[in-house]
Amino acid sequence: MKVKTISRSSDTYIPARNTQASALPRNLNPALHPFERAREYTRALTATKLERMFAKPFLGQLGDGHEDGVYHLAKNPHQIGQMVSGAGDGVVKIWDLGTREEIGSVKAHYGMCSGVSVVPTTNANDGKLLSCGDDKTVKLWAMGSSGFGHTGEDDAEGDAEEVKEDRRGARRSRDTGLIKTFVGEHGFKGVDHHRNDPLFVTGGAQIQLWDTNRSNYLSNLSWGIDNVNTVKFNHTETNLVASCGGLDNAIVLYDIRTNTAVQRTITTFRNNCISWNPMEAFNFVTGNEDHNAYLWDMRKMSHSLNIYKDHVAAVTDVDFSPTGEQIVTGSYDKTIRIYNARDGHSRDIYHTKRMQHVFCTKFTMDAKYIISGSDDTNLRVWRSVASERADIKSMKQRNKLEYDEKLKQRFKDMPEIRRISRHRHVPKVVKKAQEIKKIELDSIKRRRENEVKFSKSAKDKRLERERHVRGTVN
Repeated sequence: MKVKTISRSSDTYIPARNTQASALPRNLNPALHPFERAREYTRALTATKLERMFAKPFLGQLGDGHEDGVYHLAKNPHQIGQMVSGAGDGVVKIWDLGTREEIGSVKAHYGMCSGVSVVPTTNANDGKLLSCGDDKTVKLWAMGSSGFGHTGEDDAEGDAEEVKEDRRGARRSRDTGLIKTFVGEHGFKGVDHHRNDPLFVTGGAQIQLWDTNRSNYLSNLSWGIDNVNTVKFNHTETNLVASCGGLDNAIVLYDIRTNTAVQRTITTFRNNCISWNPMEAFNFVTGNEDHNAYLWDMRKMSHSLNIYKDHVAAVTDVDFSPTGEQIVTGSYDKTIRIYNARDGHSRDIYHTKRMQHVFCTKFTMDAKYIISGSDDTNLRVWRSVASERADIKSMKQRNKLEYDEKLKQRFKDMPEIRRISRHRHVPKVVKKAQEIKKIELDSIKRRRENEVKFSKSAKDKRLERERHVRGTVN
């Protein structure tokens, strides 16, 4: 009798050590896995709990901070490791994000530093920055190791005259880092450099376009007579400039090719800050005095694309992540909130006991960290994802994290998982303000519903995204 035996290799069924994936076969027939959904829900619940347990967003501060409130931050779009800050006493500092230490410091202005901007360059040794202040000057500085005023023993051993002047609050900056000074007729409010060309734009009583190779401004872009606090070049369509911050509550777009204003939109409340989407050239976001941030499409400014809520005080600064998928806002309510660009409510809120009013927030160029400056003189470093860690992970760890993330997305609407993932501890002042604000908003909503029901006017029937727009002019 002839017998045929089944021969199988053990390598097919016994996984070897340190392999990328197990070779065990799996039958995907759902009839053989009747409890698969229950098991995955349990894993998603566990992953959500672990995420909240390991959520530690605060990393530390940059050096010793400033001696006055920090009101402006700037970054180089071509480099990850540097950040520039401007303070209320006119001091400008450069920071190394890798070591969290101060690289250089200079007394740039005699009054308040009202704006800083880094000249985009890929060469770290050829770095330059612009600063403007209430002393009617814009200054171009060299950020190289031999140019900018550095801190250290040399600064501590300065001559006696400089020490005396510093005590009187009128210390002069070192001339070695100063390349050029541009003098204006009024105090400047906000400055931004062109992405490619040697041009920059300044705000204030007038919006002026400057060339770094000339002493006088090239053109006056102002539309109206009101002051402007924020001006920003578009990252992609680099000839477009957006401005906001005036008492007329206007958002104005300019084209430097024709030296004219393109569009003007007036909102109900004042816009304090503006940031262009780096991936979608026609979209930008503004922070408003009505506690909200608004996403706009410059092709149709009659309404906003999205409203970012949850703050209980004015939004003082806003910034897009380099991917264009996240938005970070700083507020006068002493908190930082992070939004997904397509959502209307924040996915996370950051705060500390000692942090005061937040006036500037920025994503780093790798989108993994957030830098915030407040009027308590500190610059703080946060994780953009509170539970994420920057250590090197094996393939097995990465696969597990991706699997858990997919499970959390699949079961995010389950009541228990939604409750755990949304729970945050907030300061008592913010929590009380949220309760009061909710009562006020519910009352306004009821009143508007009654107006829509019993009023014949079409004005009362506008959508919420149109209601805060008072008018547009092309």
